[in-house]
Amino acid sequence: MQPELVLASGSPRRKDLLEMMGLSFSVHPSSVTEEVPGDPAPGELVEILAAKKALAVAHTKKQALVIGSDTVVALGDEILGKPKDEEEACRTLQRLQGQSHQVYSGIALVKVDSGKVSHRLIKHRVTEVMIRNMGLEEIQWYVSTGEPMDKAGAYGIQGIGSLWVDWIDGCYSNVVGMSLPLLYDMMNEMGYPVLKESFAPENKA
Repeated sequence: MQPELVLASGSPRRKDLLEMMGLSFSVHPSSVTEEVPGDPAPGELVEILAAKKALAVAHTKKQALVIGSDTVVALGDEILGKPKDEEEACRTLQRLQGQSHQVYSGIALVKVDSGKVSHRLIKHRVTEVMIRNMGLEEIQWYVSTGEPMDKAGAYGIQGIGSLWVDWIDGCYSNVVGMSLPLLYDMMNEMGYPVLKESFAPENKA
């Protein structure tokens, strides 16, 4: 029986990305905390968090392929998360402007057979992004739209924030929230080729 394909994330952007692939899937957001001990590098951090999310949901399933994902923005060695308030969003955008930064997105695939985790695959991808110079009035207006408030780095490349993205080097969907080329390769590697399989929520056990 074909396993249920499950997205372990409440992110509307990741949901949209999977729908773009034409996949049938269910959404089961993970409730794990995003606290990680130590001081992992950005690539390691997104892999750890993606795996935590996927595994938490996998343990609630009997027959499934669970997708976990996490995204962070890094400016040099510093990781910039989602802004806590509008002031922090303004400060983050002021820091990012006029220089490039890195967006890391991790993906974890966890296969569940008969209620037990049978296989897992975890990888990440990084994309370089250049934010053009922004005036204070532009920053304040953009923050007032509310778009930056639930996004790592305080901007959305798929929305209004694209007005100030000068260029990117790497995968576009990786900046949105999950690299589709990487997911495609990982699903093939796990033995579930996107072009040949149909993941239907009604198949869930």
